Amino acid sequence: MDCNRCDEEAVMHAAYSGSHLCADHFRESVEKRVRRRVRRDDLVPQDATPEDPETWVIGLSGGKDSVVLTKILHDTFAEDPRIELVGLTIHEGIEGYRDKSVEACVDLASDLDIRHELVSYEDEFGIRMDDVVEDDPENMAACAYCGVFRRDLLEKYAEELEADLLLTGHNLDDEAQTALMNFLEGDVSQIAKHFDASLGPLSEREDQEEFVPRAKPLRDVPEKEIALYAHINDLPAHITECPHASEAYRGEIQQLLYELEENHPGTRHSILSGYEELAGIAAEEFSDEGGADLQECKECGSTTTREICRKCSLLESLA
Repeated sequence: MDCNRCDEEAVMHAAYSGSHLCADHFRESVEKRVRRRVRRDDLVPQDATPEDPETWVIGLSGGKDSVVLTKILHDTFAEDPRIELVGLTIHEGIEGYRDKSVEACVDLASDLDIRHELVSYEDEFGIRMDDVVEDDPENMAACAYCGVFRRDLLEKYAEELEADLLLTGHNLDDEAQTALMNFLEGDVSQIAKHFDASLGPLSEREDQEEFVPRAKPLRDVPEKEIALYAHINDLPAHITECPHASEAYRGEIQQLLYELEENHPGTRHSILSGYEELAGIAAEEFSDEGGADLQECKECGSTTTREICRKCSLLESLA
């Protein structure tokens, strides 16, 4: 099959759009969607200047999503002195798996000549995820522990690096899954929080001065297309699932969306588009109620809604 835009052989077919694209036009398509999302979400402020550049910290795990995000943002802003990119990698302490992905992060940062910071659970908390999984004092899935620790370090170091924005590599599949899970759980307040935390354009979000704003510029691109983009560009991505991954409910939603997308191409796009619109309405509805009652954790001083933050309570149970 030939590319719809030229006579070259197509390397992919997007059932949701009917497009057949060659390598060059596929690459162009992915980059165009990411850059359009950057514009739509107002990520580059109008008052940004070379003298006072914006610092964007990217959660660089070494997987395909974060590697592709870093590459596209670098290529987009390499000649723009208003934007400075910093890669932030977190080593959870998963033998074999994370060591290889850290190598990918180091190689990418070196190739792109961007600043790269590496932090670890072991240095920060005195734990390794391999040991946490073995002990499991809270009888939880590994992802539940890891999610808390990872979010804490991303936020902590984004602040230390004086970031204006914290970017993560969540793709269309990730966000459509989260949207459907929130719908099924009927948690309207969580949907509103999602808008203000990372979905809404920066200019439309409720101010959250306690946290570094987050953004997800890859969320219009399906997971398989990100993997193909990484392959075509020969990027040093470590494409292997974490050996401790065990989010059973999300896995069910993932499989459901696979089947729906196969039978009804475009389902993921429709879910996310509608979700974003409804999240904006929900955020407006909840805006007059005021935010959560935030305070400093008595143990570590981080911002939380309880006396002792979730991170510190988990670390205490692991001691």
